[in-house]
Amino acid sequence: MAQLTDRFGRHIEYVRLSVTDQCDLRCFYCMPRGFRDFEEPEHWLNFDEITRVMGAFGRLGVQRVRLTGGEPLVRKDLPGLVSRLAALPGIEDISLSTNATRMRKHAQALRDAGVGRINVSLDSLRPEVFKQVTGGKLEKVLDGLMAAKEAGLSPIKINMVAMKGVNDGEFEDMVEFCLEHGFTLRFIETMPMGDTGRHASQDHYLDLQTVKARLEKRFDLVPGVMPGGGPARYMQVVGTDLKIGFITPISQHFCETCNRVRLSVDGTIYTCLGQEHNLELRPLLRAGCSDDELLDAIRRAVDLKPERHEFRDRPEKVLRFMSMTGG
Repeated sequence: MAQLTDRFGRHIEYVRLSVTDQCDLRCFYCMPRGFRDFEEPEHWLNFDEITRVMGAFGRLGVQRVRLTGGEPLVRKDLPGLVSRLAALPGIEDISLSTNATRMRKHAQALRDAGVGRINVSLDSLRPEVFKQVTGGKLEKVLDGLMAAKEAGLSPIKINMVAMKGVNDGEFEDMVEFCLEHGFTLRFIETMPMGDTGRHASQDHYLDLQTVKARLEKRFDLVPGVMPGGGPARYMQVVGTDLKIGFITPISQHFCETCNRVRLSVDGTIYTCLGQEHNLELRPLLRAGCSDDELLDAIRRAVDLKPERHEFRDRPEKVLRFMSMTGG
């Protein structure tokens, strides 16, 4: 099988595919409340273009695809796209990152189309705190989570951004919630993506080493392993199936094992979440490039992948919001 390898010997086998930069929530660390400057729909890659690009990635050894946004379920007929991706040679694993507000309607169709597992952003179990963070209603997310569980999506991973002064009184409650429902839990440090992310990092950053030490006082934790292509370091609660992941882009970066690139809704390959290195595929696609030219462009993009991000050293460097890149 072909392998896509960067200049530092890292094998790239994972694409985070953004299908929209739009979202029906406004998490304050991600997108300003009044933000409306979204990518023009005519600049979005259509499903034929996405399928062609992901087919090329598959021929280069990519096996995992995660659908992201914005909120990916804002994009119409997402199960139809999933079906097309699932049929591509080489693509073995399709997952979805979502806020779950629309999962009640789409969970079964996504499962039937080929989505195996989902990550759900959930920063609080308190309705008033959830509204403060997102501007939305907690009950819609909880309803979507239960629909995903009923549809057989597994594992369901809860992503909780740990924020000082916001949700730092809820970590143990979230562990108990995940124990009750059979979910995996992952804590994430705030990242300085755009002005919103920088302000959140300055005001609310928590080193997850302190969160882990706190949880160890209440729960018996041992090292654990979780299948998947992501960067979390896992612990397991003894006597249970619950795994708790810690994603630490700031306190303990994981750049040396990074196996992914991101494809934005407008067809731009971003090779690092914390750098601006990118290559635009849309102009090539719409100029009628050949398959060989497309493969060569993907290889050139991967050659741009830097050794590491600079979130800690140069937090002002990344101007785009997280939703513009894809989570």
